[in-house]
Amino acid sequence: MKTQVYKSASRGKAHYGWLKANYLFSFAQYYNAERMHFGALRVFNDDYIKAGKGFDTHPHDNMEIITIPLSGSVLHKDSMGHTSLIKPNDVQVMSAGTGIFHSEYNGSETEELNLFQLWIIPSARNIEPTYNQLTFEETEAQNQWQLLVSPAGNEGLTIHQNAWIHRTHLEKGTHLTYDLHKGAHGSLLMVVEGTITVEGITLDKRDAIGISETERFTIEATENARVINIEVPAI
Repeated sequence: MKTQVYKSASRGKAHYGWLKANYLFSFAQYYNAERMHFGALRVFNDDYIKAGKGFDTHPHDNMEIITIPLSGSVLHKDSMGHTSLIKPNDVQVMSAGTGIFHSEYNGSETEELNLFQLWIIPSARNIEPTYNQLTFEETEAQNQWQLLVSPAGNEGLTIHQNAWIHRTHLEKGTHLTYDLHKGAHGSLLMVVEGTITVEGITLDKRDAIGISETERFTIEATENARVINIEVPAI
């Protein structure tokens, strides 16, 4: 098994007044040649956006974009005609394909928004752009893996890549094993809250670990914890 630990404090950081951003991989003004991606996972941003503020209309293409609000709500508008409010326990997926324009704002005038945004490199370029979002029952993540995003033909939201995103909410003392799919795949685990150990490695809130060259791994919650697991192919 090969592992790479990303401590929370080592992430790239940017403060724009209205936005406080934490970059797991090189993004915008943050560049680290040793942190360009994890397999097909190109971006993992942890953003805090002030009330009423957000990203004005901007373009994307040839990227699978997954938005996961942790607290607050995202007001989304795009060139495909979608206007939506995305809340905790919702997940939004956009396949940017040949190109889209969209804006993302804090949907509240009084509360801060905290979200994760992931960019996954697609398996094919220049596909027709698509949009979808779903609400997931939190109870179905209790002490088990809950599938959020997967390739076509599986449960959850669909993206154009052989990638799977799960979450789990673990009670202290719970062990949980994850079996990777066949092929050259790895998993990037992010501790949203709490503390876990992964094969003897301790991870605290907002720490992450990349795991590869193995068929399975086990995590243990040393205190109540929430974890997101992104399994992606090597590229």
